[in-house]
Amino acid sequence: MLGRTGPFSGRCRFELQQSRHSFSSPPPERLRLHYPAGSESRKYRTGQEAEPMSSAHVNRILKANEYSHTLPRGPASHGVLGFHSNMLPSNHPSEDRRSSATCLPGRGGVVFGVFDGHAGMACAHAVSQRLFYYIAVATLPLRTLAELERAVEEERAVQPMLEWHKHPQDHNCPDGRAISFHSLRNYWQERLAGEEEEEDEEEEEEGCRLTSALVNAFRRLDYDLSVEAQVHLSMSSPRRVSLPGEALSLSSPLRVALSGSTACIAHISKGVLHVANLGDSRAVLGVREPNGSWSAVSLTNDHNAQNPDELQRILGEHPPSERRTVVRHDRLLGLLLPFRAFGDVRFKWSAEMLDRIYETRPDILSAVGEAFRTQPPHYLTPPYLGAEPEVTLHRITPADKFLVLATDGLWELMHRQTVVQLVGEQLTGLQQQRPIIPGVGMTLGSL
Repeated sequence: MLGRTGPFSGRCRFELQQSRHSFSSPPPERLRLHYPAGSESRKYRTGQEAEPMSSAHVNRILKANEYSHTLPRGPASHGVLGFHSNMLPSNHPSEDRRSSATCLPGRGGVVFGVFDGHAGMACAHAVSQRLFYYIAVATLPLRTLAELERAVEEERAVQPMLEWHKHPQDHNCPDGRAISFHSLRNYWQERLAGEEEEEDEEEEEEGCRLTSALVNAFRRLDYDLSVEAQVHLSMSSPRRVSLPGEALSLSSPLRVALSGSTACIAHISKGVLHVANLGDSRAVLGVREPNGSWSAVSLTNDHNAQNPDELQRILGEHPPSERRTVVRHDRLLGLLLPFRAFGDVRFKWSAEMLDRIYETRPDILSAVGEAFRTQPPHYLTPPYLGAEPEVTLHRITPADKFLVLATDGLWELMHRQTVVQLVGEQLTGLQQQRPIIPGVGMTLGSL
């Protein structure tokens, strides 16, 4: 998989096989990157010129977080052969995360995601740990959710929803599991109470249902992150003394909600690829043309000021009197680059609720960037930010060989065609390799 030099954080790719339905599955999930808050460029200033590193040292850094996984052949892989991923932090601790998993019950599928955090790592971490569960709950048949609810009520063992595919060094934070499980259970209980089972499995309707499920999963997780933070805030008062280490906990609901994260998710099931994107990461499909050349097909749109449609959407949601202040210097309220994101409640909550945070929880505010410790300027008609993803449905063809998921840092340095060309040539080279069979009289040196 390709990486990027400078401040990027992760990459992941997955390869596809042609299924019995003549669908080939998407491959590698792509590199994940980070943009420092308030930074107009990705230049490092060390105060002195660093000594050049040896190739061996560079390779050790680049390969430290590499991870490859081969999926077993069969229906459970949904045509995906495997994936390759990597993370190269631009800061310490890294604000970026990656996730990959197989959905076990129900209709199943494999899911990949890259998460670009800002104003701290807390939101990106929480979303990388929780979003796939919300996708599973949103896509499971109601009868499966009913069985799950009965098992929880009777305190019986619960069937796993996901089989995670994680690098041994990937971050794992057990804190906050009780809160997150409570929110997730509320989600499936509301599905059970408010929906009727639809048994029609027609392919066209199934694709539409999954699109709706992905949108609902994103929006519900963001809603729960906000509610959990408000509950946490309600237990705070100006006289309250925080427990040691409480403000620094990665799973603190307020810390999660005050930081933010973009997300780009690929879901593959039965030869159909859904990409759900929130923010400015991208998914690019590598297509092999009949003449052997490679084409790059974009499956996402950037949610930032460079997208005219997205810019008009943001401006249209607020009064004409705010036209000059909603987006300033290509940033939301002059501060935030992506126009859609998880968390970032300082662009979503009422001004009164934000004032309460600033008055009662200076300990939490100390854990986020300086630019995030005061109310944004011209904060007149919130919310300014949402978490509804843009979902693209693509029916995989035999020409579709791999998918690249990456955060904005990669695409700022490399054109999508260059990325696909490099990955495609790598795959072609691997496929053309043949084992060397020693002959009689062949020495080790000649071999």
